[in-house]
Amino acid sequence: MATYGLQIPNFTYGVPDEAMFDEVVARATAAEESGFSSVWVMDHFYQLPALGGESQPMLEAYTLLGALATVTSRVQLGTLVTGVTYRNPAMLAKIITTLDIISKGRAVLGIGAAWHDVEHDGLGFAFPPVKERMDRLEEAVQICRAMFRDEVSSFDGRYYQTRNARNLPRPVQAGGPPIMIGGGGEKRTLRLVAQYADMCNVTGDPDMIRHKIEVIRNHCADVGRDPSEVRITRMATMFLTNSAEETKQVVEFVTNAAGPEMVGSAQIGQEDDIATQVKELVAAGVDELIFNMPLSDAAAVTRAGTLLGSVL
Repeated sequence: MATYGLQIPNFTYGVPDEAMFDEVVARATAAEESGFSSVWVMDHFYQLPALGGESQPMLEAYTLLGALATVTSRVQLGTLVTGVTYRNPAMLAKIITTLDIISKGRAVLGIGAAWHDVEHDGLGFAFPPVKERMDRLEEAVQICRAMFRDEVSSFDGRYYQTRNARNLPRPVQAGGPPIMIGGGGEKRTLRLVAQYADMCNVTGDPDMIRHKIEVIRNHCADVGRDPSEVRITRMATMFLTNSAEETKQVVEFVTNAAGPEMVGSAQIGQEDDIATQVKELVAAGVDELIFNMPLSDAAAVTRAGTLLGSVL
C-alpha cells in the first residue's frame, strides 16, 4: 500500500525568528497525527528562487531534523535531499547515525549531486562540474553504506578516503538508515539508484513516472538487482483548493509563475480532484507520494493528511 509524506520547504511564517521552530513543529506534528509516514526538509542554506530567494529564512537541515525527532514518534525523517558537496561523507554518515539514534530508528539519508550554485558561491562550497559531482555522489553513498553496516570501515576513492573509520554508536536500524538518491538523470543517477539506493525520488506526471521506473528496472537488470528492492518516491507541490474557481485561479497563477510543466507535475484541486490524481500516480508505480505545501498552515496539513488517508 502506498504511503504519503510531507516536505516542509520554507520557513517564512510571518512570526518572529524565535517562534519559527514552533511553526515547524506544528506542521510536523499535524502531519504525523493525520497519517503522513515521513517528514522531509530541504538541505539548502539559501531559500530557492521560487520560494522567495536568498532574502528569505532557511534553517539548517540536520539541526532541525534532530529537534523534530524529539517531538515526533512515528514519522521517518530525512532531507530531500542533501547535496553531496556540503559535507564530508564520513561526517554525513555520523550525522545520519546520530539522527537515527535520536529518532529511535527513523532516519533516512537522502542525497544527490547538488545543484544550487548561488549558495555554493555565497558560502564558499566548491561547485565542481556535474561529472565530478556525480563521481563524488557515487563515492559518498559507498562510504555511508559501509559506515552504516560496519563498525569499522575503510574506503580509497578518487575524492574521498577513510581509514578504519569508526561509527559508534551503531544505527538503530538494522543495516543502517535507508539511502534515497534524488534525481532523474537516466544514464548516471538512476544507474546509481540501481547499484546503491534503497529509495529513489523522482518528479513528473504519471507517464514520466512510468518511464523513470522502466529505466530503473533496466539498470537493475544490468547490475543483477531485484527492482522491487528500490522504493519509488515522488515529490510534488499540492494546492488543495476550496472551489472550482479557486482551482482555475491557482492553475493560472502556477502557469504564469512556473510554466505549464509545473502544473502537470503538481497536484491542484479540491478533494475529488486530488484523489483522482493520486490514484493515477499510485497506478503508475509510486510507493510514497511526498508533497510540499508552501502556503499552508498546520490545519491545511491535517486536511491534506485526512484526504490522502482516505485515498491510500
